[in-house]
Amino acid sequence: MALKAINPTETEAWKKLAAHFEQVKNVHMHELFKADPLRTEKMHIEWNNFLVDYSKNRVSDETISLLLSLAKEVDLADAIQKYFDGDCINQTENRAVLHTALRANGKEAIFVDSVNVMPEITAVKNKIKQFSDEIITAKRVGFTGKPFTDVVNIGIGGSDLGPAMIVEGLQFYKNHLNVHFVSNVDGDHVQEVLKQLNPETTLFVIVSKTFTTQETLTNAQTIRKWFLQTGKQEAVAQHFVAVSTNIQKVTEFGINPDSIFPMWDWVGGRFSLWSAVGLSISLAVGYKYFEEMLAGANEMDQHFKNESFDNNIPVILALLSVWYNNFYGVESEALIPYTQYLQKLAPYLQQGIMESNGKCVGRDGKPVNYQTGTIIWGEPGTNSQHAFFQLIHQGTKIIPTDFIGFKQSLHGDKDHHDKLMSNFFAQTEALLKGKTADQVADEFKAQNTLPEKAEFLIPFKVFQGNKPTNTLLIDKLTPASLGALVAMYEHKLFVQGVIWNIFSYDQWGVELGKQLATSILSEIDTENIAQHDASTTFLLRKYLN
Repeated sequence: MALKAINPTETEAWKKLAAHFEQVKNVHMHELFKADPLRTEKMHIEWNNFLVDYSKNRVSDETISLLLSLAKEVDLADAIQKYFDGDCINQTENRAVLHTALRANGKEAIFVDSVNVMPEITAVKNKIKQFSDEIITAKRVGFTGKPFTDVVNIGIGGSDLGPAMIVEGLQFYKNHLNVHFVSNVDGDHVQEVLKQLNPETTLFVIVSKTFTTQETLTNAQTIRKWFLQTGKQEAVAQHFVAVSTNIQKVTEFGINPDSIFPMWDWVGGRFSLWSAVGLSISLAVGYKYFEEMLAGANEMDQHFKNESFDNNIPVILALLSVWYNNFYGVESEALIPYTQYLQKLAPYLQQGIMESNGKCVGRDGKPVNYQTGTIIWGEPGTNSQHAFFQLIHQGTKIIPTDFIGFKQSLHGDKDHHDKLMSNFFAQTEALLKGKTADQVADEFKAQNTLPEKAEFLIPFKVFQGNKPTNTLLIDKLTPASLGALVAMYEHKLFVQGVIWNIFSYDQWGVELGKQLATSILSEIDTENIAQHDASTTFLLRKYLN
């Protein structure tokens, strides 16, 4: 069954939220904290080893109540049930959306088109485990008998961003294998990676569902050509494996059919790291940690599926995002993980969130008359504090920001970690409180600053504060906690899409540029420029001349 098509702006809750917004839009969070000493007690969620404090947001109890009413009125509960039951909620592509099944514990049957998919998922997991173990323990070696030392993941989009983010995030847990990622069709990119490799000891994982993706196949062919300068054709089968559904094309490439790991239509590319697309993750950290990551994600799945909305982390985060996006007119959200390990989290979630919810047509096929989607960006703290935090603190834009921190450092350097986390806590407090002109004037007095100089500088040192943040404090960065964190954001974007009445799991907007690129490549090859707009024609001529 498909998701219901309900225009959120026509609900009673939305109309009440619009009226409520006019009453509270200029209220400072100072006043909200002052009026309710129990505010933080009420506006936080503790789950497993996660603590989510959302009290530093421009919301009151009434705001939250109305947002929860909106979730009820668009029948979010029904959507969640259909999401987990394998119903055809990706209606434009006639597919279920069941990446959650990939991390299910296997005890219950999950059906797609009346077929229980769990046995097949289990079989693929077993294949990932066996293959990873054989590579890591050198039971499987290269064509000269040497153990593998390097792995290259060749993919793009979800076939690259997800595995790359997780491998970087779990670097502390990695084994002796060095994992590299080739994604961009830029030839300089692939050549720089190849410079680091020995063909005798390198394993290549080609990730392409159809085995026709231009960027991935171009890179794979270039790498194969490079490999054949050293190894013979029959050695390709020892050094190349594929994650794909196109057995014929993979076999033609020279890969053994036994070295093909299947994919499924009901797993979107940007949610595929939990599948065989995550083979490079399993190779990098071992299957045990890969499985722990899946288990952590599954625990978040169960929380999202079963917890009441008022104590449900993904639901609350999504509702806050809708509040800012659709009532304050906020266009972007920042993600600041206070760990260098998660430096690729924001780029990964950029695809997950912006490709999913960057839609302008509702589930009823009509153009929407309200904002959807949010622009996602960010960098790790404290680096980001010395880069773009000026804009968040004193700029003219409201930028809701998620601060993600961990109680424990992995290497146990308490001095470093205490300094890191002092910044983590200080930034959210500073964004809340700001600094008034009187406070700045008092500081100048204490410093014996000349009055005329102080008078000039005071306006530049005032901070308005009242900048919204969510604080996610997690015990430790582990495979399980990272799995749960990623699943949390997956469910958040799902809730946003349900409320905005859009299809979050197609990506037609990606296709137009690809189609034009194919025709333009033909024009470049033949130097015969077809009819384009004046600018594109001008640029193509400059490129060819």
